[in-house]
Amino acid sequence: MGTRNSGKKDELHIHEINRTPEYTDFIQKLAAFHEKRGTAFEPEPRLPTMHGHVHVDLLQLYRAVIDKGGYDEISKVQKAWGQLANELGMHFEDNKGMGQLSFQLKQDFYRYLAAFWLQDQHGIDPPPKEILEQVSCASKYGPVLTRSMETFKHHNRSSEETPTKEKEERPVESTPVSSTRASGRLREAPPQRVPFQPETGPTRPPRQTSSTSSTPLQQHHSVNMPHSQSNNSLPQHNSANPVQIGQQQAALRAASAHYVPPQSDTASRLTEVFEPRMPITVPLRPVATPSNNPAEFARRNQHLQRLRDIPLAAKAQIPGVGFDGPNIYTRCLQALRSEIPTEQAFALNHLVKISFERGDKYKFESFQGLAEGLIDKGLEIGSLFYDIQWEIDYSGYPDATDLGALDGLNGTDDILDRIDRLTPKAVMDHLQTAEFSDQFLRIIEAILTIRNMVMLIENASYMSEVYPLRDLLCIILNLPNLEILVEVKHFALDIAEQLTPFLKLESDSPLYRSLLNQLDSTDRGVILTALRAISRISMNSDEANRLQEVPPMVLRNIMNWLLLNDEELMDACLDFLYQYTAMVANVDSLLRAVDMERVVPHLVRLLAHGAKRVREDRVLVPEQKLPSSEDVIPLPIDLQEKLSNTDEPQRCFQWLQSLFEEDAESHITQIAIWQAYQASFGALAGSGRHMLSAADFIRNVSHVFVNARAQIIRGPGEVQRFIIEGIRARSAPMDPDRKEEYLPCKWVLPSNPITGRCTSFFLSGEQMWHHILKSHLGIVPGEGGQFEDKEVNWVCGWKGCSKYPRPATKKLSELTRHIKTHIPSSQKRALSESSESVAKRPRKTFIVPAKTMSLSWEQTVITRDERNPKIEQAAGIPLSAVLVLRNIARNVVKTDAEDELVKEQESSGESGGWNERLFRPVLPRLFEVMTENKAMATYVTSLLQLVQED
Repeated sequence: MGTRNSGKKDELHIHEINRTPEYTDFIQKLAAFHEKRGTAFEPEPRLPTMHGHVHVDLLQLYRAVIDKGGYDEISKVQKAWGQLANELGMHFEDNKGMGQLSFQLKQDFYRYLAAFWLQDQHGIDPPPKEILEQVSCASKYGPVLTRSMETFKHHNRSSEETPTKEKEERPVESTPVSSTRASGRLREAPPQRVPFQPETGPTRPPRQTSSTSSTPLQQHHSVNMPHSQSNNSLPQHNSANPVQIGQQQAALRAASAHYVPPQSDTASRLTEVFEPRMPITVPLRPVATPSNNPAEFARRNQHLQRLRDIPLAAKAQIPGVGFDGPNIYTRCLQALRSEIPTEQAFALNHLVKISFERGDKYKFESFQGLAEGLIDKGLEIGSLFYDIQWEIDYSGYPDATDLGALDGLNGTDDILDRIDRLTPKAVMDHLQTAEFSDQFLRIIEAILTIRNMVMLIENASYMSEVYPLRDLLCIILNLPNLEILVEVKHFALDIAEQLTPFLKLESDSPLYRSLLNQLDSTDRGVILTALRAISRISMNSDEANRLQEVPPMVLRNIMNWLLLNDEELMDACLDFLYQYTAMVANVDSLLRAVDMERVVPHLVRLLAHGAKRVREDRVLVPEQKLPSSEDVIPLPIDLQEKLSNTDEPQRCFQWLQSLFEEDAESHITQIAIWQAYQASFGALAGSGRHMLSAADFIRNVSHVFVNARAQIIRGPGEVQRFIIEGIRARSAPMDPDRKEEYLPCKWVLPSNPITGRCTSFFLSGEQMWHHILKSHLGIVPGEGGQFEDKEVNWVCGWKGCSKYPRPATKKLSELTRHIKTHIPSSQKRALSESSESVAKRPRKTFIVPAKTMSLSWEQTVITRDERNPKIEQAAGIPLSAVLVLRNIARNVVKTDAEDELVKEQESSGESGGWNERLFRPVLPRLFEVMTENKAMATYVTSLLQLVQED
């Protein structure tokens, strides 16, 4: 059973808002109406249903109430609002919930739509808001359609007189009713006797809100007043009614459940469903305090006094106990400088963790001696692979005869020469002693700590002024090529990458030469880091990075790496070349070391690296909607004959489908559509065939078009008009069976003053072709339906054609070829129909499609400007490539190689120099990139200006 019920719930229609343009217009009109009326309006009120809260579609509610006769008619029928809620998709299983739902639905219509309904459907001014919106729909002030201020005042006067009259006519409860026994019912219970209860309320009467309304409290005070004052206001039978006296006394003591305030119809209905919460029982436990349990507190005080009298035993003082000692930072620093192997092992182990986890706050300048201690530990790597002990001399005058003495103040200029004179030890890659491994591990930890700490820019700037670190990097980078040294060399390159932005390195600098030597490696990681370190030299200083004396082998390697499909390596090579080609002398060296005639085309190809085609449609003329017309086009001849032989109502259905289409924003008058139908088939009435009446014809329109409906409208100062809303006349007929539109003949006819052209329609281009030849050109086919190819004097009358505006003598074959250009071929029509079938939506003939132009361009990597996000800027490899090309074009004309080439070209009769030779073959591609790549256009333009200078 549970499955069956759940299936039924799933099949129920759930109410939803249909947000159509018509709905939007209706809500806007409704909001403007309430704003002008000065009443509150909620466009989407919520209602509770068994499926959760739903938002009410006021347009659906409005139409449903109108279809059932209006608000007053529905209110007359019991449970009609509940049935309406079910029809709209609002459901509830239990009767209580359904009753509340139907009442709230009625209240929503009454509050938001009733006044609008009176004005829109009945053309009368709605009652004031004081007697409509501000009064509950459950009030008994009569129907909404006939409600007025007079009926409202009359109802108020009658409501004030009715209670007194009923009270006087009602018999006393103690009086027996004679018809009780006769009717056979059980005897009624005797009235409850209420004992006397003295007055305990305040002596001062409360302030009354109205002098005309009478409350039980006023009646009670009138009883206690002197007889002369209360005789007129209190009925005589009240003294004999103990129940009413009890109610009056209870009203003085507290809120009475029997008290009903006056004018209860205007009170809120929300209090009727309120149920007070049940009282909660809270368990209580006694708490001992000095007042309720003094004996317990006296016992506690005696126990505390005995504890205070016990002498404390003296504790022995243990050295070091009670003193936490220095923090972990100071502990590691002192352990590192102690030169005790175990202490250094402890310090380096923790320094690696601290530098990795707290690298954002761990600074060298806060711990004096930390940098020197780590460098000293790192220099011990020399003793593992060479017979030497590197030591730093901070006196400024190191011993020149001692190979291991390093200048700690100015740096060791001949450090590379000293390394070349050293004799390497025989160290095996995969087999070492325990002592060697432990010492090597400590050295790696010291270098790793430096590497982690210089990732902070403050530490990198600080260490750039520590010259022994440069010597340490040179020593590590020039160690033997062993596998166990790969990791430590990568650490040294990472350190160099962070230091070089703060360094000014000349061509004879040991660190610069060591970094260039790494570019001869086969390790991709070594090459990448070395290229980045070299490219960043002097990045954060005012000094220019000259990058002089780069070996030709390094330049050739860089050009070869550009050919690899490795974006990271390619980006690093282009950064290096950008810095390198900024100097004229370097461009001269590049021309002599590398075949630039092959390099430049590859750099031009990189301008489109990662490019993709972007397509965008620009609207030239927006979409337009043709205005509707009351004129209905006549049926084509073939369709007229076909429908004339069809019986009703099928004939009516096909006629409507042929000449009309749905349009929610248009309408046509009923008399116009009926007259058009009569004009098409009125002649058949005399033949005795069955014809539809006007009423049946109007009803059939709603059967053909679902959204079409007959309405009555009337504008300000106008008479009523009977229209059919939701349809409009087609501009061209449509075959109801094939769903294919007829082709209009656009031949201009001066004899037709209304349209100015021929009004015939044809289903095929061949029929239209024969029609033009016979009807407009007067050419009649010969025997067998063949046309003679003779000369004809004619003018093309097709609308908009300017090919033959004046009479010309042409052969018939040439004439027919021209006419066929105006007639759509069957292939084009089939193609358009297939595209419409793919879109799965009918084409609206009254919509003129927008005229668009499709643009496509080439887009590479771009970035957004931080100050103006709408501006797109070039980035990545294409930007680096164009900057390198621009440097070459700017500086190549200043080199010695340029002078040599110019002299050579003068002897051979040529001209142009290196720019002509390098960039002339790629000029078309440069212009193409400038045209299609918006982000790169500015840079390519500046490059072309340099290339094309005379």
